[in-house]
Amino acid sequence: MSPWWYYLVALFAAALLVNGVPHFVQGVSGQKFPSPFSGGPGTLDGAVRNVFWGAGNLVVGGILLWLIRDGLDGIVLVAELVIVGTGFAALLGMAFANPDRFGRKRG
Repeated sequence: MSPWWYYLVALFAAALLVNGVPHFVQGVSGQKFPSPFSGGPGTLDGAVRNVFWGAGNLVVGGILLWLIRDGLDGIVLVAELVIVGTGFAALLGMAFANPDRFGRKRG
């Protein structure tokens, strides 16, 4: 059984890793994409900022996974990572598929 804080760290690791992928991919492909620095709902940010934001999320998520590496041999912790990651990806997918619902406009 892993220590309790492994599960808390796994939650944040999964969210950061899932969040880093679309920002990094959109930035590398040269597309504008909303980021926390874009100025609010309905605005898009440039590709370079998205590459850095996505890469930062991926690096921090990877460091968090490295911190709990000893607990990754247990099925419960890995299942939490998969479930939280899938749920967060579905939430992001719904947010970007229907931007009006979340106060954003397509652009």
